[in-house]
Amino acid sequence: MKELLIGIAMVALAGPVLAQDAPKVIAPTSLNWQSNPALPKGGQIAILTGDPAKSGDTVVARILFPVNYEVPPHTHPSAETVTVISGELGFGMGETMNKSGQMLGVGAFFNNPAKHAHYAWTGGQPAIVQIQFIGPWGIDYVNPADDPRKQ
Repeated sequence: MKELLIGIAMVALAGPVLAQDAPKVIAPTSLNWQSNPALPKGGQIAILTGDPAKSGDTVVARILFPVNYEVPPHTHPSAETVTVISGELGFGMGETMNKSGQMLGVGAFFNNPAKHAHYAWTGGQPAIVQIQFIGPWGIDYVNPADDPRKQ
């Protein structure tokens, strides 16, 4: 009887753990695109997994950059990895946007260290990137006047 009770307790405790490790499949047509007040108007984000506000949580998200879009120089509190999923994304380093960085096409990857100033832009086509990071996520604009949350 004791072994049965221990077994039941182990299954009951494992339930939440098993639920967290369950496979998750998301079709591109099922992405839940949302505006984000930290992104300039028009940009959208879809969280695939994780909680960007939760410390230590691994997060995978996609960001949609519309045509002729700019994200002014900014930093993030944690490192991020970025892969271009569609379109072309201009990416530059530094505290001043001058669009002299690289135009990155589909499949391009970059790793950006925490608190490293960078900026992004699109040209005549939209772009979607996939980002991965450890939460909490945030954007700190180099020039506070560029922060859409303060406009």
